[in-house]
Amino acid sequence: MMLLTKQIVVTGKVQSVFYRQSAKMTARSLGITGYVKNMPDGSVFIIATGTEIQLSKLIEWCHQGPVRAEVSFVEAANLPIQKFLKFSIL
Repeated sequence: MMLLTKQIVVTGKVQSVFYRQSAKMTARSLGITGYVKNMPDGSVFIIATGTEIQLSKLIEWCHQGPVRAEVSFVEAANLPIQKFLKFSIL
């Protein structure tokens, strides 16, 4: 099982809608480690480490997000591998 790390940026109405908390629960249920944080420009920034399948499922979820979110764009890019103990909200 090869691990990958991806940077994911989610834009739209994604702050003050429980996006980070929902992303944390989704990532942890998928076995992904890393973190999620709000950015000053209103986007949500995620660094996630997992298998290709795990990360694909997380990215798929990011397009929908929690019920109150209105996602307009999801951008994902590969990064050098980063290891984390768990998935956290920063």
